[in-house]
Amino acid sequence: MTSIAHEKPSGYENIVKTTRDKNHLNLLVHGYHCAACIHKIEGSLLREDDVEQARLNFSNGRLTIQWNGDKNRANNFVSVLENLGYGIKPFHQSVEKKHHEDESRFLLLCIGVAGFAMGNIMLLSVGLWTTSIETMGFATREFLHWISALIAIPAVLYSGRPFFHSAFNALKNKRTNMDVPIAIALILVIMMSLFETINGGEHVYFDSSVMLMFFLLIGRYLDFRARSTAKNAAFDLLSGFSDFATIIENGQTKKQLISDVQPGMIVRVASGEKIPVDGMIIAGKTTLDTALVTGETMPQEAQENDPVYAGTINLSNPIDINVQKALGDTLLADMTDLMENAKQSHAHYVRLADKAARAYTPVVHLMAALAFLLWWAFMGVAWQESLMIAITVLIITCPCALGLAVPVVQLLASSRLMKNGILLKSGDALERLVNIDHIFIDKTGTLTTGQLSLMPPYHDDVLLMAASLAAHSTHPLSRALLNAVPSDKELIPFTQTEEIPGMGVKGQYKNREYRIGNQEWCGVHHDDNSPHIHVWFTDGEANTYFTFSDSLKTDAAYVVSFFKSQNITPFLVSGDRQKTASAIASQCGIDHVFAPLKPHEKYDLMQKSQAQNHRVLMVGDGLNDSACLMGADVSMAPGSAVDVSKNAADIVFMGDGLTPVQTAYQTAVKTHSLIKQNFALAIIYNACAIPLAFAGYVTPLIAAVAMSGSSLLVVLNSFRLK
Repeated sequence: MTSIAHEKPSGYENIVKTTRDKNHLNLLVHGYHCAACIHKIEGSLLREDDVEQARLNFSNGRLTIQWNGDKNRANNFVSVLENLGYGIKPFHQSVEKKHHEDESRFLLLCIGVAGFAMGNIMLLSVGLWTTSIETMGFATREFLHWISALIAIPAVLYSGRPFFHSAFNALKNKRTNMDVPIAIALILVIMMSLFETINGGEHVYFDSSVMLMFFLLIGRYLDFRARSTAKNAAFDLLSGFSDFATIIENGQTKKQLISDVQPGMIVRVASGEKIPVDGMIIAGKTTLDTALVTGETMPQEAQENDPVYAGTINLSNPIDINVQKALGDTLLADMTDLMENAKQSHAHYVRLADKAARAYTPVVHLMAALAFLLWWAFMGVAWQESLMIAITVLIITCPCALGLAVPVVQLLASSRLMKNGILLKSGDALERLVNIDHIFIDKTGTLTTGQLSLMPPYHDDVLLMAASLAAHSTHPLSRALLNAVPSDKELIPFTQTEEIPGMGVKGQYKNREYRIGNQEWCGVHHDDNSPHIHVWFTDGEANTYFTFSDSLKTDAAYVVSFFKSQNITPFLVSGDRQKTASAIASQCGIDHVFAPLKPHEKYDLMQKSQAQNHRVLMVGDGLNDSACLMGADVSMAPGSAVDVSKNAADIVFMGDGLTPVQTAYQTAVKTHSLIKQNFALAIIYNACAIPLAFAGYVTPLIAAVAMSGSSLLVVLNSFRLK
């Protein structure tokens, strides 16, 4: 590791979080500007021993590092980053906000000084441009040149700091970045102009140097503002929780920062207020706006013993909530982490942009050197004019547009999806989603509501016995069976219970094994042509079944029709009986039905489809879908799915409908199109600009405007996603 002159950083081990033997460190990085910077930072950390993940968020500068072993290595990682020339602070929302405000103020001050200097120098330059030396006189011209120098040199030294500091830090650590050629160009123009002024020459370009810097600063600031506008929606959501919550303690109310609210406290939420934490209602009945968390636009009724989540809005009556999770552990915070992880993941297009940006520095310096040699040594042009052409090449060839081509679109896409209750867990999920041609959909809880109701007839004693065994499963059928038991009934204590995915649950009671599940697993041979759902219960001798009804989700038929219109073939894959699955499929227009399937049969079917070069989207919510969710080309799970399925899925969507699946696909298509357009714009710009600059048809001023304009064009095109 390269040694550093300043004191080794310390104290960062105190902000390391350790979960499941893995250390996590969040840092705020400043001084990066493009994809090449991000690659340099992440690559340097990933080369360190035991580092499993290093992700720098393009929008807010949040760097997440994950590693095994000693937590004190956090200080070493900070040393690595400082060696690269970047500023490092512990990440916190308030720190990030202050850094953002400081950077904005600094850039505006630099622009103001550069603009003031440019205006004054231009007044002097008008006389130099419009009057010949014979009319003006040599002494007058030299006097105006010296006045211009006295204005330009301090202005460049002051306002050029964003470029000089970045370039110096990079070169000090034997590295380069995009600000190195800009800094070299500014210094060369000033030094050549000063040399000509001292020697009474005519090639003095103080006006061009200040104008060049002014337009470069405007481009840097507009790029900064564009990134700020595209900031992740998750930060905006959490920033709304910097206020106070009303705490009830010993019958008295007091105000306390939401960030300091802990589990076990009682929070009172008045009508119209935002619920600050996850918890359980212990007093009151109200109506909640849950759109932020579930994506549902219709208000939901809530009463005692109902769970509530941070970010939802209390619409009608005051309620008291028993806090179950602090702000950092809430569902909203989990959603934030999902978005952060997604935006920091590297898709194919990001890797492509990274490679192009990495090649930028050596190529542009070589081209500038070749341009100077060509015009000076072979074309016989004065060295001053040849140097100005080389400077133009340095400025106009910029990887910013290419570096911005992907991240800005990804930021806007993830923000747009989150507003619709769709959370990206993988950065390349949309990239894979756009290529699907098969969609596998689970039935119960995915295509249907999963709100199963028990149909008569049934015997109460048998129901109690079966429900007691079903209580050891999270399957929707088990929950429906359990819900049918009166609340005053005490469940029977089964022992040695085990759930077999896709089959059912077995357990022991009074030395006898009982099973509840599908017909085959319970050893029942019974012909049933009913389209309703049956669950069988047996003790090995007597068999009975319970009948359930389920209904199709209201938007299921529309969503299926949409995918068929996109030439994407839908498949219904279910562990239920063929008759039941076919009845549901016919209601929503699915022509391909596979049932009953065990979990491994679902997986085999999906693999067979993939072996035929089909790209499969899997949508499911059950434990028996987890293998398919993990193995599919891309996968989605509703927020109501079991934890295993949500962990396996690439995308998690909230709400009770299937419309988010369609929304995600449409967003993926639009995102894919915009990224390709951005790449095309960046390539066209460089293909046109570089030959013109090399041929001497572009001035440094025009080069600065063109470079900034190319970045802004890419950003504005990305904003079409909104």
